[in-house]
Parts: sequence; C-alpha cells; structure tokens
Amino acid sequence: MRNTLWRLLPYYHPYRLQVAVGLGAVVVAAALATLVPSFLQRGIDAIRDGNHLSEVITLGLVMLLTAVFSGSLRFVMRLLLNGLSRRIETDLRRDIYAHLTTLDPAWFARWRTGDLMARLTNDLSAVRMAAGPAVMYFANTVAGGLFALVMMLRISPLLTGAALLPMLGLPLLMLRLGKRVHDRFEAVQSLFSHLSTRAQENLSGVRVVRAYRQEASEIARFGTLGDGYLTANVRLAKLNGLMNPGFGLLAGLGGAVTIGVGGQLLIDGRITVGGFVAFGIYLAMLTWPLIALGWTTNLFQRGAASMTRVLELLDATPESVREASNVSASLTVGRGHAIEFREVWFHYPTATGHESTPRWVLRNINVSIPAGGTLAVVGATGSGKSALMDLLPRLFDAQRGQVLIDGVDVRDLPLATLRSVIGYVPQEALLFSETVGENIAYGRPDASREQLDAASEIAQLRETIEGLPEGYDTRLGERGINLSGGQKQRTALARALARHPGIVLLDDALSAVDTHTEAAILHGLRGALRGRTAIITSHRVSAVREADHIVVLHEGEIVEQGTHETLLELGGRYADLWQRQQLLDAIEAA
Repeated sequence: MRNTLWRLLPYYHPYRLQVAVGLGAVVVAAALATLVPSFLQRGIDAIRDGNHLSEVITLGLVMLLTAVFSGSLRFVMRLLLNGLSRRIETDLRRDIYAHLTTLDPAWFARWRTGDLMARLTNDLSAVRMAAGPAVMYFANTVAGGLFALVMMLRISPLLTGAALLPMLGLPLLMLRLGKRVHDRFEAVQSLFSHLSTRAQENLSGVRVVRAYRQEASEIARFGTLGDGYLTANVRLAKLNGLMNPGFGLLAGLGGAVTIGVGGQLLIDGRITVGGFVAFGIYLAMLTWPLIALGWTTNLFQRGAASMTRVLELLDATPESVREASNVSASLTVGRGHAIEFREVWFHYPTATGHESTPRWVLRNINVSIPAGGTLAVVGATGSGKSALMDLLPRLFDAQRGQVLIDGVDVRDLPLATLRSVIGYVPQEALLFSETVGENIAYGRPDASREQLDAASEIAQLRETIEGLPEGYDTRLGERGINLSGGQKQRTALARALARHPGIVLLDDALSAVDTHTEAAILHGLRGALRGRTAIITSHRVSAVREADHIVVLHEGEIVEQGTHETLLELGGRYADLWQRQQLLDAIEAA
C-alpha cells in the first residue's frame, strides 16, 4: 500500500488548506465529543452528592451546546474531506486521460477499451474512497480513540488496562485479513474489466452479432463473466463480513471485562457511579472507532489495489515514439514540404517490445518527394503501404534509417509541430459522436462555415450534408454509424482538407467510394493539393495515375517506381494492376 497510495500525496498539495481545516475539524470534534461523558459524570455525581439542581441544569446545557458544536464540526469535516476526494478523483482522471493521449498505437494495441474504461471509472472510485472517507475515518478513529483513552486512564488505569486487554488481538486480525482483502478486491476489479470489455465489444459490434445470429451465444458468454464477477464479489463480501464482527467481538469482550472489573471497583469505592457510567461511554466511544478501523482498513486495501491498476496507466511510457529533444525546431505552415525516406526499415513493435528475428514490414525504403509533389504508393494487401504512411506523423518510428521533412529528421521535430502540418486520412475513417460540422472542423476548430463548405465541396460531401436533417449541425452516432462507409470516408477527407495542411496523407481514403464519386473527388483534389505535398495509397490504380511519382511495394520493398506511363511500359506488377482495374471497370460498366 505504501508504494501506491503514497503516490496520491502530490494531489493533496493544491488543497492543503482544505485538508488542514478538515483534519482540524476532525480533531476538535473528537475532543469535544470526549467532554460530554465527563460532564455526565459530574452531573451524576452532583445528583448523588445532593448538589443544587442549577448545577445539573448548567451541565446539561453545556452538554447540549458541546454536542451541537461537535456535530457542526463533523459536518464541516465531511464536507471538506469528502469534497476533497472528489477533486482528487477528478484531477487524477484528467491526468490519466492526458497521459493516455501521449501514448502511441503500439501501447494501445495491447490494451482493451473496456479495461481502460474500468480503470478510469470503477478503480478511480475506489481510489477516491481511500483518498477521502478512509482518511477522514482513520483520523477520527485515531483522534477519538486517543482522547477516549486519556479520559479512561484518568478514571481508572487498572480498569482501562483490563478493558483493553482483549483488544490486543486487533493488529493480528488486521494483518491477516487486510492482505486478503487487497488480493480479492484486485481480482474483482480485474473481472470487472473483462466484463466491461465484453459489453463494449458486443455493443459496438451488435450488427455482426445479429448478422451471424450469435445473440444467444454472446448472452451466455456475458452471463459466464457476470457469474465469475458475482462469485468474486461474494468471496470479498464474506471476507468483509468477518472483519466488523471480529472487531466487534473483541470490543464486546472489553465491555464484559469492564462490567466485571468495574463493578468490583465501584463496590470497593475506588470509582464513583458517575465515573463508572462515564467509563462505559468512553469504552463505547473507543469501541466504535476500532470497529470502524476494520471498514477503514478495507477501504485502504481496496484503494491500494485499484491504485496499482491506475498506476499501470499513469506510469506507461510510449513504446516506440518519444518526444523530440529539440523543442525549438519548426516547420513553415501552409506550404508544401520536401519528404525523403532514406534507407528505412520498419517492423511493428511486439508485445514484449523486442524480438530476436523481427518481421520487417518495410525494407530499405529509399524515395523522395519534392515540395509540392505527389507520391503514389500501390501494392497488394500487406505490402507495407499503411506502415509507410504511419512513419511520417510518427504514429510509429522506423527502427533503421531516417524519415526527413525539409532535410530534418522527423524524430528531431516536436510532435505538435510535426503533426500540425499534416492532414491524415487513415484507411478506417473514425468519426466522433459530435455534429458533422464539428467532425470536419476537428483539426481546425476556428474554421469558418465557408472553409467547411470548401473542404466539403472537394470531398463531394456538400450534397450529403444538405440532405441531412440539420445539415452541419446533424449529430452523428457512435463512430458515425448513421453514415455509409463512403460518406464517412468523405467526411474524414473533408476534415483533413479543412486544416489546409502542407502535407496530405491519403491512406486508401477512397476505397468505399464509387468510381464516379472518386473521379469527382480526384478532380477537386488536383486543385486543392496544388503547392502541397501529398502521399496517396490506393488499391485502385485509377486513383494514382496522375501522381508525379509512383512506387510499387511488394513484401515491404520497392520493386518498381516511376510515372504512370513508364510503369506501364515496364510491363511489371503495376501494369498487371492497371489491366485488372481496366477489366473491373469494364465489368462494372456492363
């Protein structure tokens, strides 16, 4: 627990005044609470001694005022410390989310979305309970217990020792059960992650589930996971069920000893009736914190288990991409840039981060593009086209060789600077659950309506937008589910163009678009890309024939390169692709 919950200390620092006032309220409230039995003792002894009634009434009023003031302080205590835990939870969640945005795709490839969501929600709730309520009750337990112990010793040291003797078993009980609570709660949280992941995957892929009539199968799998989660919770509940009764039993034994020993002391005249009553109240005041200590221990163990899972996210580091050390390097925005791939070798990171014999996706790539030029990359599926595109915005870094922009290695450019000049349209067009306009303006939130219109016009999206119920203000479903595949690709293309980037990357960005729309988009792109550098990959040769330079990839290597005409004359792989495309176009036309 020391290695995890202590990591929360920096999150307390901005709220140190709130912590000090809250803990101060705990101490003062506990001190005032211990005065009440003392006043009661004096009142009982005053009645026994036949003192004037006014003294008893005065003590009663003082007790009432003390209780009211103590209760008010406990309200302040809960308001400040519980509110503090909410702020710490929010700050921690914000830091984790911000940190996750710095990690590269290689890291995310090893994690499931449901697991990440569980850690950002369920685990952080457990951490919050440890950061606020557990600290509050622990402080109350220590302060109240110490004050009560002092008052008990004032009444009778002998009776105090006898009453506390059975409670020597508390440390042993805490040590035996605390570690088991930690382990079982960690197992519960892990199963919750599996459950969340299954739900997220099935709900996201509900179309596939229904298309293959797997509803019953998926319900059964989800039920199995749910049963496992239930079993783990029941095991944890059984353990929790042992803690409070165990603490209560030890405290009850203390009460029994008090009656026996205290009664004899009362008979012998060594304590007064008021002292005996006050001692019983003090013992009860000490007993409740000890019982609460079991609950507090439970909260701390749960929080420590969840904090361990949270720190796996917060301490994660990019696996292949690091921020550049030269933060002053810059690129001119709004114009094309020269690009060069120099002796580039690349393979995707493995689960362990290294492999003795890596599977190279790109091998010895050498190609350059002048500023304002267009490079087309064609090849079969798995030939390395997308990998080549990923290297330029540094979604991954090459293991060998260099990727240069205007003669500067991309690894020497700050990521924000590098990516600010790139408009990237990946194969899978990911849209957010926002409006169409917000999706298009995602990379440029200050874009005007005219700029959105211009980008949409080039992407052949204007008619689609005009046909939507609220135009640009139409809200999309998750991942743009209420748009077709082609419409999503065109929206992603408009998003990239709206940035007016100096470098445009189109990774098979028109694969879901029909040939007629593709031709219209390519016609618009020729004007939009004028003066800008572009790299285009496509399985359709017709989409790249106008490129200044074309390379053909095969198993990660450049096997042909040149213009459309020179590659046709070569009669190699590119010519074969062209002939197949012509045949498919003829079949479609027929």
